[in-house]
This record gives sequence, C-alpha cells and structure tokens, in this order.
Amino acid sequence: MVLIHILSLIFSAVAFLFILSVVVLIHEAGHFFMARRFGIKIEEFGFGFPPRLWSKKRGETRYSINLIPLGGFVKLFGEDEAGGGRIQIKNQKSNLKDDIGRAFFARPPWQRALVILAGVVMNSLLAFVIFYIILFAANFKTQLPAIVDHKFYFVEQSLNNIIYVTDVAKNSPAQISGIKPYSKVVALNNAKIKNMEEFIGDVDQNKGKKITLSLEDEKGKLYNVDIVPRISPPKNEGRMGVSLGSQGGIELVYKTPLQKLFSGITYPVNLTLYSLDGMKQIISSSVRDKSVKEVGENVSGPLGIFVVIGSLISQSSSIKELLLQGLSLIGLISISLAFFNVLPIPALDGGRLFFVLIEMITRKKINPGIEAKINAGGFIVLISFLIYITVFFDFPKMAQFVKGLF
Repeated sequence: MVLIHILSLIFSAVAFLFILSVVVLIHEAGHFFMARRFGIKIEEFGFGFPPRLWSKKRGETRYSINLIPLGGFVKLFGEDEAGGGRIQIKNQKSNLKDDIGRAFFARPPWQRALVILAGVVMNSLLAFVIFYIILFAANFKTQLPAIVDHKFYFVEQSLNNIIYVTDVAKNSPAQISGIKPYSKVVALNNAKIKNMEEFIGDVDQNKGKKITLSLEDEKGKLYNVDIVPRISPPKNEGRMGVSLGSQGGIELVYKTPLQKLFSGITYPVNLTLYSLDGMKQIISSSVRDKSVKEVGENVSGPLGIFVVIGSLISQSSSIKELLLQGLSLIGLISISLAFFNVLPIPALDGGRLFFVLIEMITRKKINPGIEAKINAGGFIVLISFLIYITVFFDFPKMAQFVKGLF
C-alpha cells in the first residue's frame, strides 16, 4: 500500500513537471519564433533553468537542458544588456557591427513589442484549443460555482442551486439504497432539481413511495438510486436519512452555431473576467480585515499547483476523466500565465512592453539603467511574494495532501 502511495506521488511530480513545462515552453517558443522571424540573434533556448546539464549548439543558438525543470527560457542577444545599458560580445569571433544590428535592443519598438507579445499569444492560443476540446467533449455545457454576481458574454447562462449530500445516517434508506456522502443531487424522477426547498417538498410529497434519484459523486460520476422516503422517520434524521447542503451554481450552455464555434475563445476570456471579479472581492475582504490570509488561500505557487495535480490524479475514476481534467488545468494555467504576463508588472513581459510602448509614444528611449532597476525591483517583489505563499500556504496544503495519501 505504501508503495502505491509513493508511486502516486512520483506520478504526480512527473505530471506537474510536464504540465508546467508545456505551458512555459509554449510561451517561450512564441518569443523564439517571433525573434527569429525578425532576424534577432537568439543565444540560447533552454529547457528548465540553470545550472546547465547538457547543451548543443546548432548554428548560432545553443539548445540546453538545465537542472531545475520548471519551464524554460529564451536568451535574446542584447535583451538583458539593453536594460543594463551595456553590450558585451563574449565570442571573439563575432562581428561586433553585425551582431549589434541584430541585438534585441537595437530593433524598432514595434518589433520588440511583437516579440514580447508572442509568448502571451501562444499561451492564449493553447488555452483556446484546449477549452474548445473540453467543451466539445461536454456537449458545450459547463458549470461553475457562483462566487460573485457576473455577466458571461456570448453564452446562455442560468443560476441554480447545487444540492449536496453532506452526511448519510446509518441504517437509513439513503445508506441502504447506496447514496454516497458528498454527492450532488441532480434530479428526482428525471426532473431536474432547482433548489433546496423544492427538493425537500418533492421528497415529502412522495413519502412511502419509491422515487429515483440521480446523483453525481465527488469524482463527477453519475449514478441512480431507488429510495422510499420514510413516513415516520427517527428524530433529526429526515425522511431519507441524509444531511443536505447547497451552493449557488452558474450553468453555461453554448447553444447557437456561432456560440459553439467561438466557445474556445469566449470561455477562457469569460473565465478570466469572472476570476478577476472574484479576486476583487477577496482583495476587498483582505483590506477590510487587514489580513492576507484570504488572498494566500486563493493563490497558489508551484507547490500549490502540484497539490492540485496530485488531487486530480487521486480522484479521477478513468483515463478519460484524468485527461480532460489535466487538459483543463493546462488551459487554466496557460490563460492565467497569458493574462498576468501582459499586465504592466516590472520583470514580466507586460513590464517590458510598458517601456516599449512609452518609447513608441514619446519617441524617446527610456534610460536603460532605470529600466533595469525597476525590473530588478519587480523581480524581487514577485519572488518574495511567491516564497511567502509557498511557506505559509502551499506547504500546509502539501503536508495535508501527503498525510491524506498515507
């Protein structure tokens, strides 16, 4: 048994590295191909981060495999040097005049802007393709928890209450019929459940009669049970012997041909806007309570993503379900990476793009030393925040996940 849990952890780690590497390498490939399109010299395309384990030079570009397998990078000639206001040619055989002409910092602002944006575009395209596949497999229907009031665009949406079985009493009709705790109640006698009050009323009207309940277990698998609600149930048990809970849910249905055709694009865009509304609420609550606890609980670093992947693997009941859940996670990470990378945050693509746009508007180059210092400061802030999230929130999640396995 212990061996199975260890293998599960190893498989989770491999899946985590694969998913993160795919998302980041797709992003870096965008920079790579756009830079090559404009003739910018590419010094290195690396898988993982240094120290370097292996490398091979093909033409003028070095391709490398590095020790820390968390994504990858593209090193453009004159990109970092431009920020520091200096240019160095380490290879003495290089022609300085020709190389400077192919340096990133020496290219027109519009070319630099497109090279920077290419990573975001590649992540967005990956997310669009993935979510179209997922929605196609789900017959263009999906459901989200109702976190905040939000309008979704180019899709039919409806609000409903999701009813959950939170507990099942011993020797009750529910236990005898096979109702599983934490199942979602979908329908009663093939009629869709709309809210808690209606469901309790329908059960009460059918006391002493056999009814069929359609449920969805915590792994997402549908099942039916036949049950006879009791006429005179024991105290505090109810007619079926279950405890119930409810949560608001938003159902999205892509009905028209155009809605289905563009669903791969509109769904991740809607999802991003919906997540932003949720984050606004979380940040407002944190500011009001003067605490970052709620933010930390809803933001994950690499370790938190590993826990999510491990949970998906342990809870999936079939290879198909595992593949769809894995694709969904890749899509979510990819669209999130695209969105946050385009924001004008120092050290990210959006921060670099911000300086390029200022140059395009003012027709004056930003002082490279100032740009380098701002990017360095932003990098320190981002790394500090990531360390904080990892230590105080992701480590406890990881400990709980491992404890649950063993």
